[in-house]
Amino acid sequence: MDWTHYRFRSLWSLAAPLDDVYGALADVERYPRWWPQVREVTRVDELSGVVRIRSVLPYDLVFTARDVRRDRAAGVLEIAMTGDVDGWARWTLAAGGPGTLARYDQEVRVTKPLLRRLAVPGRPAFRANHALMMRAGRRGLVAHLGGNREAV
Repeated sequence: MDWTHYRFRSLWSLAAPLDDVYGALADVERYPRWWPQVREVTRVDELSGVVRIRSVLPYDLVFTARDVRRDRAAGVLEIAMTGDVDGWARWTLAAGGPGTLARYDQEVRVTKPLLRRLAVPGRPAFRANHALMMRAGRRGLVAHLGGNREAV
């Protein structure tokens, strides 16, 4: 087993129209406004940017995110990631009852030297760290979308 390889999946049921959710998730430069662990997004060019994240554990992950797919009709947003983590992440959105079901899939290999050295003993903590980040992201997006609807 490669202890530096991770697969994550999160499912968010959101009481907001699919188009609103897609718009918020596609606007990556504004993530730091509503997702506390996304500390900084710096646009590099039309298709890529540098992202710095930090959750509960005391380390930052910095990676370049490059758009691979932006398909509003299919409800898909996908990026390739290189840097402290190499791999990909994808949002897939679908109508879910009165709102939207957002599915987040990520497959990465950690390249940051400290995290590679701690791969075996740290794995449970790293997975919990990611889960906490995703939970906070969902809460932030719900609040953000609620604010957007009130402003319209």
